[in-house]
Amino acid sequence: MKSFEELVNEQMLIMDKLLNMQTELDHYRELEEELRKRKKEDDLLSVQDDIIEMKEELNSIQNLFMQLTERVIESYQTKSATDKIMHD
Repeated sequence: MKSFEELVNEQMLIMDKLLNMQTELDHYRELEEELRKRKKEDDLLSVQDDIIEMKEELNSIQNLFMQLTERVIESYQTKSATDKIMHD
């Protein structure tokens, strides 16, 4: 089992990826709106496809982050219980 510190570091990397992905998704949504205003249907469809893919990837990363958060909590609880036993 990974140590608490390793899990937290991994969690921080995933959080960075989530934030970057969200920023990229926001950019694509702005592009989508601009294409809609310009009535560029072919480009709009392509961007909408990209947005769908990005949402799916973002959802996958969010699920991974939640799973990792659970592992971090479990690791912390195990570490705390071990520390308590060792100090009693």
